[in-house]
This record gives sequence, structure tokens and C-alpha cells, in this order.
Amino acid sequence: TALPICAESTWRVGSQFCSYLTSTERSRLRDWWLERKNPHFNFDRTRLQPITPEMKEFMASVRSRYAIGLVGGSDLSKILEQMGGEDAIHAYDYVFAENGLVAYKNGQLLAIENIKKFIGEEKLKRLINFCLKYIADLDIPIKRGTFVEFRNGMINVSPIGRNCSQEERVAFFEYDKAAKIRAKFVSALEREFADFGLKFSIGGQISFDVFPVGWDKTYCLRHVEKDGFDVVHFFGDKTFEGGNDYEIFADSRTVGHSVRNPDDTRRILEEEFMQSS
Repeated sequence: TALPICAESTWRVGSQFCSYLTSTERSRLRDWWLERKNPHFNFDRTRLQPITPEMKEFMASVRSRYAIGLVGGSDLSKILEQMGGEDAIHAYDYVFAENGLVAYKNGQLLAIENIKKFIGEEKLKRLINFCLKYIADLDIPIKRGTFVEFRNGMINVSPIGRNCSQEERVAFFEYDKAAKIRAKFVSALEREFADFGLKFSIGGQISFDVFPVGWDKTYCLRHVEKDGFDVVHFFGDKTFEGGNDYEIFADSRTVGHSVRNPDDTRRILEEEFMQSS
């Protein structure tokens, strides 16, 4: 049997384990999957555009042969929104929100972890205060609202604010490519909180995630290792060092695939897994 795992930004196949990632700027679609003795698929999808009916149908055909899982950094509601609605939690064998800190298997809650309990309220407050002060001093073209979003397993920080429109999101992403706003922000945090045991990971278009070391997307692997899969294939677009797909892409427990968009992922799945099974 095979197990695919889909994430908000990646896709995997296992026996191969395959992960799928899409970006609209590049919308990231990541889906990973672990495999027992057959391929797995992992799918990670960005929040910028929902999955198409054609891709949903294709993934259903993949799942008829392999187990599939989703993994993403976003919270569960955002992942389900991008994956076509509440029924998505039953459309995949595993759904890993917040890198797997919130884990579902066969539609049922499997495990949940909390960053507040892990690092403590005082350190958390110091971190958030630093971020808000840093953003207040940032001179960027526009700012909106929701600059710091607290999640179960991580904190998401956005210099422009998560309340920006789609057009503003794209504009900031292009601006950030040259200005390196997020990269400089992360460097400042790494210096200030070097002894906190935290990881800072840039992903998507407008933000970066903050979480304890080891709580990156590799965290979800612990939930599938016990199920006896032989190989895990991971597909993602932010597979460069510092990107939020890098750790799982480079992990020795996975076979990593760097992709550009959903069509790229589908092509690999069709050519390397569907035709041979």
C-alpha cells in the first residue's frame, strides 16, 4: 500500500512518495506522501488559488492507487479552503496543518502540539513585541493589518499584514524580491533570539513562519513513520535553503522533487508513478 501526504504547499509520492507544490507567483502547492511499499504523494498548496476540479479529480485517481497526505504551514481552515472545502479532510489519508503540529488521519484528529506550552508565555511575548516594533519601523510602500498571526504550532509574521488584497500581496512579493524585507527581518530575529531554539522560515508571498527547531515540515514525518512506509517522495517549490520546503526536501527520509507549479507535479506523477503502477 502507499500513503500520500498533501500539504498546503507540497505534494509527495512515496514508494515512492510524491509531493506536489504550486505557486501563483508561484502559488505553492505542496503535498506529500509516504509510501509503504507503493508510492506516496504529498501535496502542499498555497492559499492564493484553490485547487481546480481537474486536479481534484486527478488526485482522486492517484489516491485509488496510493495513500495520500497533505502538509502545509497554514492552519487547518486555510488548507481546507484552498483544497476545495471541508470534505478535503476526508479526501486524503493524512492532513497535516501547521507542518503536522495539527495532524489528522482518515478524517480524525491524530495529534496536536502548541508552541505556547513549548517556549512559555514570557518568551512568546518578547518575540511578538520585537516583531511588532520592527514592523512599526519598517518603511515599505503599504501596510495593512494582522502582522502577527498566532497558530497552534507556530507564529506567522507578515511585514505588509495578512489583510492585504490579492493585488497588494503580489505587489509586495515582487517588491520583496529586490528589497529582501523578509530576509532582513529574519536575520534580525536570528540575532536577537539566538538562544530561543527557534527556526525562521520564509514561505509564500508575504510572510514567514516562526517555530521551534524541528517543527518544520519534517515534523509530519513522525506521524507516518509508524505506518511502515518504505519511501517518501516530496514535491515543493520553496526547496532552496531558507525556504519552508527545504528541510523536508533535503531530509534523508524523503526523496525530494523541486517543482514549479501543479502542472509540473501532475506531469511527474503521471510519468513516474501512474504509468508504472
